[in-house]
Amino acid sequence: MSDKKDDDLDYETTGHEWDGIKEYNKPLPRWWLWTLYATIIWAVLYTIAYPAWPGIKQATPGLLGFSTRAEVEKDIARFEGANSGINEQLASVELTEISADPNLTQYAQNAGGAVFRTWCAQCHGSGAAGAKGYPNLLDDDWLWGGDIESIHATIAHGIRNEDDPDARYSEMPAFGDLLEPEEIAQVVNYVMSLSGEAQDASIVDAGETVFMDNCAACHMEDGTGDRFQGAPNLTDAIWLYGGDYDTLVETVEYSRFGVMPPWADRLNEAQIRAVATYVHGLGGGEATPE
Repeated sequence: MSDKKDDDLDYETTGHEWDGIKEYNKPLPRWWLWTLYATIIWAVLYTIAYPAWPGIKQATPGLLGFSTRAEVEKDIARFEGANSGINEQLASVELTEISADPNLTQYAQNAGGAVFRTWCAQCHGSGAAGAKGYPNLLDDDWLWGGDIESIHATIAHGIRNEDDPDARYSEMPAFGDLLEPEEIAQVVNYVMSLSGEAQDASIVDAGETVFMDNCAACHMEDGTGDRFQGAPNLTDAIWLYGGDYDTLVETVEYSRFGVMPPWADRLNEAQIRAVATYVHGLGGGEATPE
């Protein structure tokens, strides 16, 4: 920096000049400097008082001991305390009686929606429309029953898992080890004919024989399925993994074995009943069988 002063001004120049344009060394305004110093002091004090500097296992706790996690836990505890009464009511009332109480139903729907978006939307989608291999909860096609008690049992215990002894369980054989390729082609064409058009109508009759010998025990002779076994209805054109020819061949050859975890060990009874009420109310819920 040059100490050379300009002839017409009281402050120094840097000694740089371009085409007659000089670069002056103007001092920063005092108010700006004091603001800068104040923010530096504030930042140092903040990092001392509050959690700030990351460590190997955790950040520095700060002299004030503030914790956002602890604040969230306090808020959760406060809301749980405020809702304890209605949660106790929800957990103790008969499942079929929830809908008889408008206030309880409204609470269960709202709470169940929150539970669903937290724990269920990853598989069934945020709108509950499902995806390939994950059931659509908006329609009335239920593998294990669509009344609220069946939905509650499915949520609490899950499907085909090894964690809960009461999990709904069924297993489709891999018919690729049991049937010849032409027999698989025949039965696939027959199954396609139950809800639409077969790819090869000439082998549908032969496929019916294969179906009756190997599939009717679970899917019933008319193909409408058996909810007790979780065997899908093959006549409604609703397919969990896809209903095109190639996908059905894959299903018959290798079988399907979708697993749903049990939620009874992660959610309390009130939460399970709330999400069961929410799912039951999405549009496909059924009345409890008499």
